[in-house]
Formats: sequence, C-alpha cells, structure tokens
Amino acid sequence: MNVHLYAWVITVVVTIAVLVVDVVIIGRRPHEPSMKEAGSFIGMYVAMAVLFGIGVWMVSGADYGKQFFAGWLTEYSLSIDNLFIFVIIMTKMKVPRHLQQFALMVGIILALVFRAVFIALGAAVIDRFAAVFFLFGGYLIYTAIKLFVEWLKGDDDEEEAKDGLFVRLIRRSFPSTRDFRGVKLTVSDDGKRLLTPMFFVILALGTTDLIFALDSIPAIYGLTQEPFLVFTANVFALMGLRQLYFLIGGLLKRLIYLSVGLSVILVFIGVKLMLHAFHETHVLEWIGYHGPVPEVSTELSLGVIVTTLVVTTVASLIRTRGKSAADLTPAKPSDGEDFPDYRAPKD
Repeated sequence: MNVHLYAWVITVVVTIAVLVVDVVIIGRRPHEPSMKEAGSFIGMYVAMAVLFGIGVWMVSGADYGKQFFAGWLTEYSLSIDNLFIFVIIMTKMKVPRHLQQFALMVGIILALVFRAVFIALGAAVIDRFAAVFFLFGGYLIYTAIKLFVEWLKGDDDEEEAKDGLFVRLIRRSFPSTRDFRGVKLTVSDDGKRLLTPMFFVILALGTTDLIFALDSIPAIYGLTQEPFLVFTANVFALMGLRQLYFLIGGLLKRLIYLSVGLSVILVFIGVKLMLHAFHETHVLEWIGYHGPVPEVSTELSLGVIVTTLVVTTVASLIRTRGKSAADLTPAKPSDGEDFPDYRAPKD
C-alpha cells in the first residue's frame, strides 16, 4: 500500500484537530452527556470510519479496504472491553458523573499515544525480523487463553483494576487533597502544591491503557501489516468510546460473553500470525517440512470477526434478558477513604 506523506499529515492533523476540539469543549463545560448527544457523536464517528474504509477500498483496492474493516472491528471490540475496566476505575475512585467525561477523554488520548508508539515500534521490528510474528502470535494465544480462563472462573474485573505499584507509590509519596477540584490535576493550598484525586484517576487510566496497548497492537498486525491502516483503525476505534460509555451504560454489563468472543478472535489472529511467520521464515524447512502452509485470507478474517461478535452479542443479550442492571452490577467498594489527606497537620 503506497501512502504518500501528505496522506499521513492530513490524517494526523485531522485526528489532532478532532481531539483538541473535544478536549476544549470538555474543559470548558465538563458534564454528563445526554443520550441524544452521545448517540449523535457515536453515529458521526462510526459513519466517519465506514466512509474512510470505503475510501481505502476505492483508492487502494478491496483487499486493503477489508483489512481496515477487520482491524477496526477487532480494535473496537478490544476497546469496548477496555471500557469495563474504566467503569471499575471510575466506581472505585468515586469520580463524580459530571467529571467522568473529562477523565475518559484523557484516558482515550493516552491510549492513542501509547498505541501510536507501539505501532511505530512494531512496524520497525517487523521490517527487520519476520520471526517476531511467532512472538506476536504466541502472545495473543496466551492472552486469549488467560481471558477465557478468567471468564470461566468468574473473576471480578475489579481485581484487574486495582491500583498498580506506580500509582500507589505516587499516592504515598506526594501530598494530595481529599476531594476533586473539578478537572484540575494539581492545586495550590496554603502555598503547597497538592495532587487531586483526578490526577490518580488519569494515572490509573493511563496504566490500564498501556497494558491494553500490548494486546491490541499484535492483534491488529495479525490482520494488516500496513502501519497507516493500523494507525487509522486504532484512531477510529477509540473515537466515540467516551460517549459509548454513557450511552450504553448498563448494556456493557449485559455483554457477558464478550470475553469469550474476544478469546476466539485473538486465538484466530494468533494462529494466522503463526502461519504467516512460517511463510516468512525458513523454520519448516529447517525441520524437514517442504509441504504447503495454509494461508488465511482477509475475507475469512473479516467473516470470522463479524460472525463471532454477532453471535456473542446476541447470546449475551438473550442470556441476560429480563435481568435488571442491579443484578448485573458488581458490589461497590466499601466506603473507605480513597484519597487520604497527606498534608502534615498545621502547628
């Protein structure tokens, strides 16, 4: 796929412009979006992704268009799974509803930055070492098995959302306020610079984004090795997630089989990466095998992804039909002091 420099520049500039406008709007008026507002933004972002995919299809060919749609759907599914963890973080850290939109937007920007870094690193490594596909494929299969085992055990997602070592270290080492101060990350109190709870929320979301980027980038490279498609698929998958957070709310809890579906998709992509690695290396020849190695087409990849997502979504909705949101909501954390005041007592 031949992508001119101007295409990259336009894509990056438009992406930054959309995010900056969104951040400015949120910064001036942090609020909980209405159903109409959230639905309008989601419809706009999905339409943009579809139009972009059609544009790729028409300009660069059907195969690249299919690669984009397969990558976008996979990344969107993984991003929705990421929302589950965001919900737990917001609940655990008791973020006021009207401030959650700001936290989500910053979390999404951090996710985009981390994924851009991993995309660049992944492209550089792939250009030099085709055997890295073995590593990517094995990691995805391991992740899929781990995800499925956790689903079977019924592990609470809240366990995954516990503060990381870095977050706990920052919280203990620096003075902070008890209460949120709007969207401010730091405030000055009695001449002292204090961190606010929003700082720790952003730090927790950023840590989660970093972990999820490790899963999503190998997955997308299993569907396309074009850095431009990898980047744009991730951009469109992340846009609109914060509105989706408020729009579907309780519906997220009804997607009880999403982890199973993601496990199937990740295993499929992992196997595809392994087969691709066998094509690109001489491993099979070294062990004496000179027969054909099956190849997974883009059409098959897109079909498996769409079918798996449809089946798991429909099965989840049928299984949870008639259950209230309260029945599907995990127990809330105890009313402890989440953000103790570390300021020394005044003399």
